[in-house]
Amino acid sequence: MSQMITIDNISKWYGDFQVLTDCTTSVAKGEVVVVCGPSGSGKSTLIKCVNALEPFQKGVITVDGVSVGDPSTDLPKLRSRVGMVFQHFELFPHLSIAENLTLAQVKVLGRSMDEARQKGLLYLDRVGLKAHAAKFPGQLSGGQQQRVAIARALSMDPIAMLFDEPTSALDPEMINEVLDVMTGLAQEGMTMMCVTHEMGFARRVANRVIFMDKGQIVEDCDKEAFFGSPRSERAQLFLSKILQH
Repeated sequence: MSQMITIDNISKWYGDFQVLTDCTTSVAKGEVVVVCGPSGSGKSTLIKCVNALEPFQKGVITVDGVSVGDPSTDLPKLRSRVGMVFQHFELFPHLSIAENLTLAQVKVLGRSMDEARQKGLLYLDRVGLKAHAAKFPGQLSGGQQQRVAIARALSMDPIAMLFDEPTSALDPEMINEVLDVMTGLAQEGMTMMCVTHEMGFARRVANRVIFMDKGQIVEDCDKEAFFGSPRSERAQLFLSKILQH
């Protein structure tokens, strides 16, 4: 399998504080990798380094063969190819849902307004929200807004999707509607890297689980091994706390 994302020996500091230490892993084309770990373990920082939302000081990250940290890399172009869904939905509150879906397509990809709108509505339908195209983000629930954010990322035709705790700001009853959309994407073969605490989703969908603690990758193995018998005490402790619920 060809590697879509390679993370090679990445280290990152905020001033004197080291947030990532020698992190190495990869995500193959069509693979779903879940990144988990306690708060402050560096998992969100790592995923943001993948599309250069966070700079890193050491190591190499490549996405589809393009080096993210290379000064000559066209970062807006790279980011347009790597969909990113955040904890908070980052929708423009003053634009309708349809406008939220078309803006980047027109501005970044140079699509015509008609083409962008068609594509946007196609993906809005895909996440079950076509009837809400004319509404504004504030008129939708949190779960619906997050599904719009996913549709917006998909309308850019990404080669991979990054999710940074996409359900952590949602009420419990909305979490599944977002995870269902993500599960559908995974089943269609989308390359995905997801930072999440949703272990049920990880068990159901992930090919591999990466467990981080204190800025390091402690475990990187297939999900059966991770849930069956994690090697590190830290991962065992994390799972014992999180799987009781």
